[in-house]
Amino acid sequence: MEKGKGGAAAGGGGGGKLLLSTILDAKDELEERLERCVGVVTALTNGVSEREANDALNAHVCKGAPQHEEICLGLFTLVLTEPAQAQKCYRDLALVSRDGMNIVLSKINQILMEKYLKLQDSCRTQAAFAFLWLQLVWLLRELVKSGVLGADGVCMTFMKQIAGGDVTAKNIWLAENVLEILTEQREWVLKSNILIAMAVYTYLRLIVDHHSTPQLQALRQKEVDFCISLLRDRFMDCFMIGRDLVRLLQNVARIPEFEQLWKDIIHNPQVLSAQFTGVLQLLQLRTSRKFLACRLTPDMETKLLFMTSRVRFGQQKRYQDWFQRQYLSTPDSQSLRCDLIRYICGVVHPSNEVLSSDVLPRWAIIGWLLTTCTSNVAASNAKLALFYDWLFFSPEKDNIMNIEPAILVMNHSMKPHPAITATLLDFMCRIIPNFYPPLEAHVRQGVFNSLTHIVEKRVLAPLAPLFDNPKLDKELRAMLREKFPEFCSSPSPPIEVKIEEPVSMEMDNHMSDKDDSCYDNAEATFSDDEEELNSKGKKREFRFHPIKEAIVEEPVDITPFLDQLDESLKDKVLLLQKGSDTEAQCEVMQEIVDQVLEDFDAEQLSILASCLQELFKAHFRGEVLPEEVTEESLEESVGKPLYLIFRNLCQMQEDNSSFSLLLDLLSELYQKQPKIGYHLLYYLKASKAAAGKMNLYESFAQATQLGDLHTCLMMDMKACQEDDVRLLCYLTPSIYTEFPDETLRSGELLNMIVAVIDSAQLQELVCHVMMGNLVMFRKDSVLNILIQSLDWETFEQYCTWQLFLAHNIPLETIIPILQHLKYKEHPEALSCLLLQLRREKPSEEMVKMVLSRPCHPDDQFTTSILRHWCIKHDDLLAEHIKSLLIKNNSLPRKRQSLRSSSSKLAQLTLEQILEHLDNLRLNLTNTKQNFFSQTPILQALQHVQASCDEAHKMKFSDLFSLAEEYEDSSSKPPKSRRKAALSSPRSRKNVAQPPNNEEESASSSASEEEETKPKPTKRKRKGSSAVGSDSD
Repeated sequence: MEKGKGGAAAGGGGGGKLLLSTILDAKDELEERLERCVGVVTALTNGVSEREANDALNAHVCKGAPQHEEICLGLFTLVLTEPAQAQKCYRDLALVSRDGMNIVLSKINQILMEKYLKLQDSCRTQAAFAFLWLQLVWLLRELVKSGVLGADGVCMTFMKQIAGGDVTAKNIWLAENVLEILTEQREWVLKSNILIAMAVYTYLRLIVDHHSTPQLQALRQKEVDFCISLLRDRFMDCFMIGRDLVRLLQNVARIPEFEQLWKDIIHNPQVLSAQFTGVLQLLQLRTSRKFLACRLTPDMETKLLFMTSRVRFGQQKRYQDWFQRQYLSTPDSQSLRCDLIRYICGVVHPSNEVLSSDVLPRWAIIGWLLTTCTSNVAASNAKLALFYDWLFFSPEKDNIMNIEPAILVMNHSMKPHPAITATLLDFMCRIIPNFYPPLEAHVRQGVFNSLTHIVEKRVLAPLAPLFDNPKLDKELRAMLREKFPEFCSSPSPPIEVKIEEPVSMEMDNHMSDKDDSCYDNAEATFSDDEEELNSKGKKREFRFHPIKEAIVEEPVDITPFLDQLDESLKDKVLLLQKGSDTEAQCEVMQEIVDQVLEDFDAEQLSILASCLQELFKAHFRGEVLPEEVTEESLEESVGKPLYLIFRNLCQMQEDNSSFSLLLDLLSELYQKQPKIGYHLLYYLKASKAAAGKMNLYESFAQATQLGDLHTCLMMDMKACQEDDVRLLCYLTPSIYTEFPDETLRSGELLNMIVAVIDSAQLQELVCHVMMGNLVMFRKDSVLNILIQSLDWETFEQYCTWQLFLAHNIPLETIIPILQHLKYKEHPEALSCLLLQLRREKPSEEMVKMVLSRPCHPDDQFTTSILRHWCIKHDDLLAEHIKSLLIKNNSLPRKRQSLRSSSSKLAQLTLEQILEHLDNLRLNLTNTKQNFFSQTPILQALQHVQASCDEAHKMKFSDLFSLAEEYEDSSSKPPKSRRKAALSSPRSRKNVAQPPNNEEESASSSASEEEETKPKPTKRKRKGSSAVGSDSD
């Protein structure tokens, strides 16, 4: 029977190849690679039976990692290009994949994030484009159905492609199909907290756009039902969105379902979650950059980042016109302006290097967006987006960069566009009482905090000339004086001062003379923000394909240094400066290195380093890691002239004097250009010549002025984080593997990573961990790192927990963290720990830690996990609780009290156990659960009841009543326990002591005297720790 994969690949091969050539540019590396992989699959399966084809594929996969990748990519390509064989190819792909589909997930993300425009432009017909998307969405559906680890990351990438302010057929189709997958696979969605939050944020935003036609209204209702369902069932997962969740809910507040939700948020927040205290709690949480970035498509981000990092002020009109035509030309696109403004304020944060250049500033693009609003509603929403972080600004939690654009828009618009300044100042004043009247005092304080912080950081100082400017009308000036008298007293003009701290900014630069043309002639002046893009990992998208224009480099002047060099070396440096191509520069660079090693005055190292640093400035700009990471592209990327120093270093013996000389040269370079550190790390990882030489970095670190491997490594990884997150992720496995003592002992590096990665990069790191390529935690330090992470941002904490869960570390290793977790302050860690505990069989240590949490009516953690264990492991849980009850009942009260008072962490006490059990009993009321009818529980309750004081018997009477009917002579307590009872009130003075100790002691004693067991039995039980009492 000659059908199956072979026939499919052969018969449809022409179609597959034709479609591939339309998906990607003709000579694209990815396209060529996929074609080769299809050829491999076809050659193995053509003309053979299905069984023979499967055997051939499996045999080829077993040969090694390259062969495994070939087969996976070949089958993946056939899924996209041969719909008739898609189901079969996917089934075979699932069978042969040895890495949990990681290769396939990576390629889907790459196509969606990096190749989308080429794919779109190359599809000559709408039908071809629709066909490809149909196959991609079909594949996503299958991945989700199969529960493939990492499919949630792909799903979020699909959602990112759904553009806001776009009601074209293909965009609506994509929104509808992704929503359908999320709705159908709800149980799968509920397993990922991040996916829940991203989905709610995405579709809450899209609801606003879908209203004009019956088809859109039908989609809108599905979106409303989906969002309402998740918001009501998993509100605390949505809570991680932060204050922008309130902004999006305000936009849909008139829809009946959301109107009812708003009533609950305002008047009855506990209905949504016991941990939710009200709208103020949500408004005080700054929205993570991940959510603000998810509402711009990759192409929008690419174009915006290009303009905000490469385009000079005054030369932006052609780019702005293109952006306007592409994204902002339709009436529906009015709503997109809010997304862009929130993105610029919250995500795009410039470095001081960019601020001191003539790159377009952020205030300019925001000013342009405000002037192009054609709707009053859109204009109001845009102004709210601009000032949103002002309203509840807290200097301790929020970032000055989020509030800086608004004040600079007002300042720079005063001269050319006073109406813009006036409307923004008016909005700032009126939003205080009108945003939400019950929180007027908080909003007023937030705006005051913002203005105070702006003055303190000298973003604009003072504010009086802006607030009391004669170009403003008298009423507005009077209102400003009334609202902000503290800022209306200085007669000097406003000055923007460069701030000397990493996140501070000086926005005056040399642009003040261009203010007159910032909106009129230039019309679009874009953000000056590169740093956070680099730190956010989007630098890989700095490719603006429609307009290719070389950046004009300023001529390098090394004359002051040349005069100090020897003649022979001076000539070579001049040749290096004049070198026209990389190969020629490499030859000259090798001659310089040879001269340094043969006969060189060490005093000239610093001068030579200054020359090299100036000549190779371009080496430290732009991307380091190739777009497509292959052996060939990596080897090509390490062929830069400067890297010849690294290559020579790798070829030497460490005890050689030449080795030390080159290290000294690198140390001088490092002082002048700190980026040299992570470039060295990249070379040692990427170059074949440096294979196994990663330890050279330690020698380099010791040769620098820092002289310390840990400090040097952390500084270099921080610089890499700020410049290129793709490179950071690429280096991470090697850094953790080669320097475990420096990376695993603290959370410093981990925090750098999770602060900037996106969901796709997180999934990539998780796969590295599961494949054994990366170890980010070890047992002896993981608890300390997780405790450190409790102060990180919400998304950073979720990333940390995802990475931890990818490791095979027993949960008992980190269960003591429960003693550090407070239900109001640490919801991220509690929710992640709760979901992991539900997968575990309870051990006695786990149950002990869970029960040691303080009882609070709003903290449902302990009751939730105990209830789950009741259902899944009732007999095991009963035994553990019995053991803990008896142990704590047997422990001398005085000793227990002293132990509890000597530790800051929570300690397990008898009263805590009883309180948690009583809460569990109430939770299980009216259910079919018979947990409290189990013999171990009843025995334990009888033992405790027999020895506890009257106050506790009354407090937990309902709980003890469960054991009253229980008849078991072997479990009855002994006759005389007067001493235990008498000591009880004193030992409980740190718990819940009744006011009358004598009365309590008497009643407890009387109760015990009714017992009929003889003394020998008492001694036997005491020896076995069944029932405890103070010994004489």
